[in-house]
Amino acid sequence: MKVDLLQMVEYGGCSAKISPKQLEEILKYLPLPRDPNILVDIDTHDDAGVYKVNDDLALVLTTDFFPPVCSDPYEFGQIAAANSISDVYAMGGDPVLALNIMMFPAAKLPMEAYADILKGGFDKATEAGVRIIGGHTINDFPPKYGLAVVGYVHPEKVITNAGAKPGDSLILTKPIGTGVILAGHRLGMVSDDDLTEAKRLMKLLNKSGAEVMKKHNIRGATDITGFGLAGHALKMARASRVSLVIKMKDVLFIGNSYHLIDDGCIPGASFRNLEYAEKDIDFASDLDYNLKMLAFDAQTSGGLLFSAPPEKVKNILEDLKNAGLSESREIGLAIPFEGKFLYL
Repeated sequence: MKVDLLQMVEYGGCSAKISPKQLEEILKYLPLPRDPNILVDIDTHDDAGVYKVNDDLALVLTTDFFPPVCSDPYEFGQIAAANSISDVYAMGGDPVLALNIMMFPAAKLPMEAYADILKGGFDKATEAGVRIIGGHTINDFPPKYGLAVVGYVHPEKVITNAGAKPGDSLILTKPIGTGVILAGHRLGMVSDDDLTEAKRLMKLLNKSGAEVMKKHNIRGATDITGFGLAGHALKMARASRVSLVIKMKDVLFIGNSYHLIDDGCIPGASFRNLEYAEKDIDFASDLDYNLKMLAFDAQTSGGLLFSAPPEKVKNILEDLKNAGLSESREIGLAIPFEGKFLYL
């Protein structure tokens, strides 16, 4: 029996996140534990938590799950697992163990679809060197899948979103536009090639990018997911107490995503991200509407955004290319805080 998971969801992938504005309101009421071994908590809205075990070992802990972002159960499992594991890479860690998180409508989907989602997650986790050792499932509609992941990192080599320094260049390892492409696919307006490319990028682990970051002793990074390039860059700028300047004309886009905006293929998450961030952003007078909306496009399993000393950029881009990330680009820079956190 062929299953189309997209027939069961309104919002899929990281577009299903609540708005960053709502999230900040919720987190105001969450007390922070006090423990000197907590190296990273929710205070800076970073990608994962980090807990120091001893002088040589810290644990990176994260979880992520969402409704289907594509039709095929196996591909959905792959994408959801890649997205869940990504937060460990963004912190400079090595993912090691994971637990499945599964919400599955047993009366509406065949067990074969359930098995294929789990198989996709297992295969992608195996590619990352992650061992799935259990999990939890409830009967729920629509289906949702993801992982809770544990990784290792040296306590003195943690990469955080608070590590950008004035003068650093900004590097992005994947093109953006998955939200627009997936919205266009639902409307029957996207070519098979563009959809295939979007799914390829969502399945692509950020492992190689993380290895390059570690090689060059990068200290400031985040991964680009549901809050879009602008939203995650804003959180990085706030945490680092700098302003980030992003040159949208230097950002690569997936397939025809730029022109699809002309046809109305703009997910609702883009407007929620814009509403949250616009007060902290200075928009250039010549920034056209399509580039602006792509900056807020919710990405699923997007690339790494990291800051690096400008003298290292040439070698970093070469290493990223050699690692199979030839679409990596220098897209901006960090400057001392100048009234707005983000300049687009």
